[in-house]
Amino acid sequence: MTTYAVTGATGHLGRRAVEELLERGVAAGDVVAVARRPEAADGLAARGVQVREGDYSRPETLPPALAGVDRLLLISGSEPGQRVAQHRAVIEAAAVAGVQRIVYTSIAHADTSTNPLAEEHRGTEEALRGAGVPATVLRNSWYVENYTSQLDTYLATGEILGAAGEGRVSIAPRADYAVAAAAALLADDEGTVVRELGGPGVTLADLAAAVSEVTGTTVRYRDVPAEQLVAALQAAGLDAGTAGFVAAIDTSIARGELDTGDADLAALLGRPVTPLVEAVRAARG
Repeated sequence: MTTYAVTGATGHLGRRAVEELLERGVAAGDVVAVARRPEAADGLAARGVQVREGDYSRPETLPPALAGVDRLLLISGSEPGQRVAQHRAVIEAAAVAGVQRIVYTSIAHADTSTNPLAEEHRGTEEALRGAGVPATVLRNSWYVENYTSQLDTYLATGEILGAAGEGRVSIAPRADYAVAAAAALLADDEGTVVRELGGPGVTLADLAAAVSEVTGTTVRYRDVPAEQLVAALQAAGLDAGTAGFVAAIDTSIARGELDTGDADLAALLGRPVTPLVEAVRAARG
């Protein structure tokens, strides 16, 4: 009998991955939901899932959280600047606990990308290589929700403002990535596996066209130099650091660093990646 653990189990991605394990027939008692606040996972506990406290920032909580676990889905943390240390604590606890495989949610082309988020994922991948535990590295590209959360702004202004040029980004819904993560956790892979996950590459002009189609309101993509984007974001109320961060991501997109293609994600899903228009329509409600 195999025991599966998912960290960050009360977050959007982690909770959906737990749900997918249950939907695929894994017995609830064989699933461990690791959460910083276990009370937030009461609904899972009521279904028979083992809920355990595990806080990336409190390493002492991690060994008991991972005791008896065979396969671990390590959902990347959300605290910039802290991720490598936090992830390393989980990886070390997993190794001590005898975990047989770690599945980690990284970022597209983490080994070469200039995306400002890539460095910490690169550091985590290095920690995985040094841990002696077989790993499946899921290099997730962008969530479509990163854009659909801004639909109201796009519709109010009639534009998507960016500095991505004609660069393509392989966006897919968060739910698709969660399903893929659960599938990878269940897969009987050997050794270390790296998968670049995303949907078919689209430009931000394609995104604008999809928003226009779904809403009936014309939205266009307006491309500007990165410096101009920073200034516009600051004028809209973002601080200089955040504005520069957003512009750096667009610059990364312009270089093609978030374009993975859809082959690996579709293979794990066992179906095509959710089409962009369909994803935008679902977000629109």
